[in-house]
Amino acid sequence: MSDMTETTPGWLSTDELEMARARMPILYVEAVPVRVDDSGEVTSIGLLLRIGPDGTVSRTLVSGRVLHHERVRDALLRHLEKDLGPVALPRVPVATQPFTVAEYFPTAGVTPYHDPRQHAVSLAYIVPVTGDCRPRQDALDLVWFTPQEAASAALHDEMPGGHGALLKQALAHVGIVF
Repeated sequence: MSDMTETTPGWLSTDELEMARARMPILYVEAVPVRVDDSGEVTSIGLLLRIGPDGTVSRTLVSGRVLHHERVRDALLRHLEKDLGPVALPRVPVATQPFTVAEYFPTAGVTPYHDPRQHAVSLAYIVPVTGDCRPRQDALDLVWFTPQEAASAALHDEMPGGHGALLKQALAHVGIVF
């Protein structure tokens, strides 16, 4: 077991996580970072550029597990800071009601969302950020897209596991439909 799993409550070892994934759904949070103007209209959408375990480069959303005994709000803030940096200044809504719940299955085609590792349930949020975003951890870059660019089918095709479908839902939720 690594030092991180020994000293951080709520973390599972790799073997424990694989065992849990094989037996039950795992809870995640996902965030679509956005910039908004003074009237609250979305002006740009931030997507991360990542390299997957298989070496493919793709665009994705802020995403991660909720730890045992961790509030959803705290998990959301932790993953936003982990992926966007400590001065992104996210404005998580007072009421942490997601815009949708995405259910990922290891079997493709059950829902638009697919994760070959596990059955996962994800609470998805649109989160305005006002600070300087500097990707960290396993993210290579953060690119801001206009709403029109973010709605393109070509961009959604660059997003694995159904993140393109989730982005489309997020855009519709804020009134952007193309």
